[in-house]
Amino acid sequence: MRFLLDTEQRAFATSLDAMLRSADTPSAVRAWAGGDHGPGRALWSRLADAGVFALAVPEGYEGVGPLPVELAVAFVELGRHAVPGPVVETVAAAVLLGELDASGEPGPAERLLPGLASGKGVATLVRAGGYALDADAATVLLAVDGDALRLAPGHGPVRASTDPARRLARPETGGELLAAGPLVTRAADRALAWARLATAAQALGVGLALLDRTVEYARRRTQFGVPIGSFQAVKHRLADAMIALEFVRPLLFGAALSMAPGDVAAAKVTAGEAGYAMARTALQLHGAIGYTAEYDLSLWFTRARALRTAWGTPAECRAEALAGLSGARPRS
Repeated sequence: MRFLLDTEQRAFATSLDAMLRSADTPSAVRAWAGGDHGPGRALWSRLADAGVFALAVPEGYEGVGPLPVELAVAFVELGRHAVPGPVVETVAAAVLLGELDASGEPGPAERLLPGLASGKGVATLVRAGGYALDADAATVLLAVDGDALRLAPGHGPVRASTDPARRLARPETGGELLAAGPLVTRAADRALAWARLATAAQALGVGLALLDRTVEYARRRTQFGVPIGSFQAVKHRLADAMIALEFVRPLLFGAALSMAPGDVAAAKVTAGEAGYAMARTALQLHGAIGYTAEYDLSLWFTRARALRTAWGTPAECRAEALAGLSGARPRS
């Protein structure tokens, strides 16, 4: 199979890239990490106006989806610009609510999906025992516990993460019961696949941003009177990182076409490992400046580490991919 993005999909990516380049996302990321959500929410509104969140929402609820390929295109750009906030979690919540609607439980979708599609609502989603991302910024905190979906009444203390802009908290127990039964379990599994796809796309975008910044630095930084990028060792490290990132593209968009859990898990683990390897290469080639929190490289470096284990560790995703190949799970 030879899969290429069409003209509209490429234009969508270009328009998002241009919009985010003009938005000073590094400042928004630093403000978000400090608990100031204002710049991030302004950025969120612009993403919603561009239709990003509507991609996971059915047309009946003011969306245009579900469109997983376009969503992957969008999230590569969100990763490239290190956009803060529970963007993946909002998409996962929208998919979960849409699946409930399709299973004959329309109440939660009618109540919450239009707000998520328009960007007026910000959701975070957590499965039993996990931490919710950015619960202090979310207007909708959904908690799946077994076969029950609840609207959590609040959250516990906010904890630090590897990525300072990813603020973690446990949801409070109890809350309004939105739905229960096997349909919730199926919807949560579907939401997990979409969350992994969006996370994989983000990881690819983060890796590409790190590659671009490191190549530019290697051209400017001189040693022994020549750019460090002229050294064979540096060229080889960057070439290896670029090849690893390029191998992610067919897996990512192939997974978006099939949405089979095994395919999505394979894309997630490959993107996460390639993004993290690029982060380590970027850190080494930048030298001591790469460790400096005030230097913008850190925004992508820490994000790559966090995305590697978000919505499934590498071991969990490898097991899911293997199960898909062996037929232990249906491929679609």
